[in-house]
Amino acid sequence: MSALIVTAEFGRTDFAWLDGLRRAHYPPERNRVPAHLTLFHALPPSAVDSARRQLALASSAPPPRAMIAGLMKLGGGVAFRVVSEDLDAIRADIADHFHGMLGAQDAQGWRPHVTIQNKASAEEARTLFATLDRDFEPRALEIAALALHRYVAGPWETVGRYPFRGAA
Repeated sequence: MSALIVTAEFGRTDFAWLDGLRRAHYPPERNRVPAHLTLFHALPPSAVDSARRQLALASSAPPPRAMIAGLMKLGGGVAFRVVSEDLDAIRADIADHFHGMLGAQDAQGWRPHVTIQNKASAEEARTLFATLDRDFEPRALEIAALALHRYVAGPWETVGRYPFRGAA
């Protein structure tokens, strides 16, 4: 069984914009998943039932407020930095539930972001950062659902999707 990944999914308009940027700038041979915001990179596969319950509970609330607040350099890529006290609280509750089961990457501090480009050359990353930064303005980001995936040698298999109450 493969590790479980927890993501936040975007509303239709934001998803179309972010995924379009990702498809345009992420090396195509490495772009195996659509635009997303990762909350947890690797929950243990044995926690699938507990993860389903936690995500169903978290998504019973109204959608979290979130903002795209800036850009982040990723070395060989670029991401949008996301700020959301609501998502921070959701992630903290889930992390508390899985205390002692989190790997190093998930146990350390969380830097919410949406990766637009990764594993590109340093020059390509600098150019994209400068291009996006030139016209950047903070904007609201619609979070429509939480999702649970299983890592399958590159692509992900969706195990469950948990729309927030009142989300499209």
